[in-house]
This record gives sequence, structure tokens and C-alpha cells, in this order.
Amino acid sequence: MANEKMVKAITSMEEDFAKWYTDVCIKAELVDYSSVKGCMIIRPYGYAIWENIQRIMDDHFKQTGHENVYMPMFIPESLLQKEKDHVEGFAPEVAWVTHGGDEKLEERLCVRPTSETLFCDHFKNIVHSYRDLPKLYNQWCSVVRWEKTTRPFLRSREFLWQEGHTLHATAEEAKLETEQMLNVYAKVAEEYFAMPVVKGQKTEKERFAGAEATYTIEALMHDGKALQSGTSHYFGDGFSRAFDVCYTDKDNKPVHPFQTSWGTTTRLIGAVIMTHGDDNGLVLPPAIAPIQVVVVPIASHKPGVNEKAEEIYETLKKVSRVKLDNSDQSPGWKFAEYEMKGVPLRIEIGPRDIENGCCVVVRRDNREKIVVALSELETKIPELLKAVRDGLYEKALERRANMTYDVKTLDEMKKNADEKPGFIRAMWCGDRECEDKLKEICGVTSRCIPFEQDKISDTCVCCGKKADKMLYWGKAY
Repeated sequence: MANEKMVKAITSMEEDFAKWYTDVCIKAELVDYSSVKGCMIIRPYGYAIWENIQRIMDDHFKQTGHENVYMPMFIPESLLQKEKDHVEGFAPEVAWVTHGGDEKLEERLCVRPTSETLFCDHFKNIVHSYRDLPKLYNQWCSVVRWEKTTRPFLRSREFLWQEGHTLHATAEEAKLETEQMLNVYAKVAEEYFAMPVVKGQKTEKERFAGAEATYTIEALMHDGKALQSGTSHYFGDGFSRAFDVCYTDKDNKPVHPFQTSWGTTTRLIGAVIMTHGDDNGLVLPPAIAPIQVVVVPIASHKPGVNEKAEEIYETLKKVSRVKLDNSDQSPGWKFAEYEMKGVPLRIEIGPRDIENGCCVVVRRDNREKIVVALSELETKIPELLKAVRDGLYEKALERRANMTYDVKTLDEMKKNADEKPGFIRAMWCGDRECEDKLKEICGVTSRCIPFEQDKISDTCVCCGKKADKMLYWGKAY
């Protein structure tokens, strides 16, 4: 009965996907609403997921030679104005500080929407010689963008993220850095979040303000909408020139260095929810699950049950993030609670199991029940956690394949966009007018020009002219 009540607390994703998503965020205790409009409170369970994401990514950044730094959260208006395209791109979303206490500030301060300008201002002071390069920096912080429509994790006025900022002696080095970090994002998404992604380049229309090139990883959510899950930008020397960042090369000549930036945010949590979740709540990949295994005693009032559950807990602490729930709630309530929270594995242990020297392990991803000998748990649990990750990835990959469509004409594009949620692959001539027209007529945006190209036809899906670029299109968050 308790299980039924818990399930009814979540709107079915088929009935209303947006409501299902919000229900999961609230009822799995990931977030709460804040009295600050458009901002969310990330609760301990939600923040624990972010900490695991942060730890995984930070390890990868350090392995590629990056150091963490911290910049101020305020940017003087004059500094922001130095890069014209950049400031124009962010102007509608900027929050401004105009007073300090009772006094009006001589110059407005922007609450950082991103930190390129601050890093450039700093680089100008610390880079003087070719020996000072490269600079490989990353920052973990929050940023503010005054969004009109907000949704937990996916879009809020303040959100957590990481932003990498690097400086290089040559364009080639900077381009390699941009590609390397995109590959890091793709690896983390696929290996740790069990989330298949498409790697590619953004069109000129969709690229980051002030960048020469923007690269992206695009994931497909359960409802067929795309989610941009990480971006990497090559700036050339545009920012360096605008901010007068200059160094002396080996020939003793003044040179402007080349720059990159790259970032991911707490929207990754939203991506995981919408890729793997179901009508019972979260389904978490083991790598980022705060609790990987929960031990639930059955008939805990009977002799030896709690003691054996405690013994299992102590054993599994060596190989997993494990929780023992020996509270006075019913087993059915506990089953529903930990399903809601997406815990990858549940262990049930009762008197009969103890007699037989075994326990029952239940997978969250497919509800499979596996009888495991107590003597084998320490080796079997890591194997099952890997099986959960692999199962989630294959399921998401299959769903993406089933929701990816190739089209050759505008009529086909419109029909697919209206009737079949998912990625649409189609050829494009490279003309901005066609890109705008497809958005207007079909309601889709260009997601990326994938690195792995297929030739679907010889002509543009919109205008019929010769085309040699295949793009992923779709409706997106």
C-alpha cells in the first residue's frame, strides 16, 4: 500500500512529462523552491549528486594539467564592455549591482554571467613571456543569468557550474585544448552518467558570444527533446587583443596569445533525471548515486536479522557507498522510498535468507531480483553496479536510435517535428536564412554539426541547394 501511495505521488511521464520532472525533483528531495524568484535550493541529496559529478570531473581536469582558481563574482561594467560581441550576447540576462549600502556606485557592477572578462584582465597582469604559457585554469562557482522561465536544474537565475579558461602560445594548441575538453565531457557523460551524446560543432548562429568556434555534446532526453550538456569554445586571439593580453615570444616579439573556455553546469543533474528516470522516480547511474546500495532488513524484529544486516553493511562499506535502513518504517515504504531516490541496488535480508546463507539483490534499472550468497557479496556488488551502468547506457542508446530520424525534404522535416519527438538528421547548405526558416516552420533548432558525418542526400532540407553538411536538429530544453 505504501509503495502504491509513493508511486501515485508522481505524475506519469506519459501524462505530463514536465510535471513528472518537477515531481521527481521535489519528491526525491533534490531541490526546494526558494523565496528568491527563479532560484532553487539544492537539498543535501541533490547536492550530494553534484558533489559526485564535481569530483569525477575535477579529477579529469587535474589529469589534463588544469588548476583550480577563483575569480570575483562582480565585473565592472567597463571591463564587460571591452569585448563587443560578448557583452551583446549576455546583455539581456545580466543582473546589475548599482548600490553598495546606501551609496550609489560610481560604476555599475555586473554579477558574473560568465568570467571570460575577469580571466582576461588577470591574464594581462601575469602573462609576460612565452615561458608563462600555457595557462590552464578552471573555476568552480555560481553564475547569475536573469532567465524569464525557470525550471529546477535546467534553467535557474543562479546555478552552479565549472568554467575552464586557458591561454596558449599558438592557435593549434588552443584548438587541441578545445577538442580535448569536449572529449573529456563526452567521456564523463557516457562512462559515468551512462548518457549517450553526440559530439559536434555549433553553427555560427548558435555559437558562444565572442567565440570563433563552439563545440557541444548533445544528449536526447526521454521525451525526445535535446539537451546541450557541455560546451567548449575556441576564441582565437580576439579576447587577448580586446583586453591587451600580450607576451614576448622566443624571438623577443610582442604576441597575443590564443584562448579557450569550456563549461558544464548543474543542468547535468536534470539531464540524468530525464535520461534515466521512470514513473517511480529517479534512476541514478552508480558513479554519481549518493547511495549506491541500500540494505533493508525484512522481519527485523526476529532474532539475528538486524545483526546480519549490520554485518552486510560493514562488508559493503569497503566497495560501495552503502546505507543500512533499520528504521521502524515498513519494508514496502522503504522499497518505494529508495526507488524514488534512484538507489541502484537494494539488498533484502530476512530470516529465511540468513538460514540459506544468501540475500536478495534488486536492480533499480530493470527490477531484476538476484539471489547472492552472503560470502560472495563483496565481489558481486561491484559487478552488479557495473551491470546497472551498462544497462542504463544500452537502454538510453537504444531509445536514441529509435528516436533519431533522417529526412530529405522540408515536408518530411515538418511532419517529423510535429509527430515524432527526437533528433532529426538532415543536410544543410550553411545558409543562416535556412536555419532560421526551419526554426520558424518546424520549431526546431540546429543542435550541432556532428564530427561523424553521414550523407543523407546531396541537397539542403530547406532550400534544395547543394549541401555537404549533415546536422542534428531538434526541439530542445
